[in-house]
Amino acid sequence: MDNASRSQRTRKAVIQAALAIIAREGPGRLTLDAIARESGVSKGGLMHQFRTKEAVLKALLEHQIDYFADFSRAYMAEHGAGQVSPHLAAQIATLRQTLVEPQQVAFAIFGAVGQDPSLLSIARESDAESLEAIKAEAKDQDLALLRWAAARGLAMSALLGLCPLGEEERDRLFDRLLDEASWAEKADGSPAPSASSE
Repeated sequence: MDNASRSQRTRKAVIQAALAIIAREGPGRLTLDAIARESGVSKGGLMHQFRTKEAVLKALLEHQIDYFADFSRAYMAEHGAGQVSPHLAAQIATLRQTLVEPQQVAFAIFGAVGQDPSLLSIARESDAESLEAIKAEAKDQDLALLRWAAARGLAMSALLGLCPLGEEERDRLFDRLLDEASWAEKADGSPAPSASSE
């Protein structure tokens, strides 16, 4: 095995170990020693890849951002051709996907940010790029941003355990947010259906 492959395998083992520790014991228990024990990587090998715990946390956050960016691209490739707002639909579907993944995803993100709030800049940059693509394709930018923000609120409140809605209700709301036809009517200025007519 060449050095690049060994290095990649070590990084993956470290990230998976860090996720497991955060999910099982919380972010406060994440130390380089704990990661080395959990991953089976020597402390020297770990330190070669990640000099500090903050470097591991940054890699965790980047790993999750990359995972969801890949999900978003795959969603657009499969569903985007016939959609008016493929970037928005992909972002809503991606936010929905955060609830399908194991809770360790949320723990990893919240753990990383809790330990080093400056890491939020990575997520903000990623979100800013997504929002620019959403605005560029939108007929009604405010409505597109509102749909994105609603999906984000549903996902974040559920991840934090604050959402009073059940899974079925959340799924129904995500379906509505993804239903371009009903939103196109609203963007055109047509009257919204009343609650009693639904």
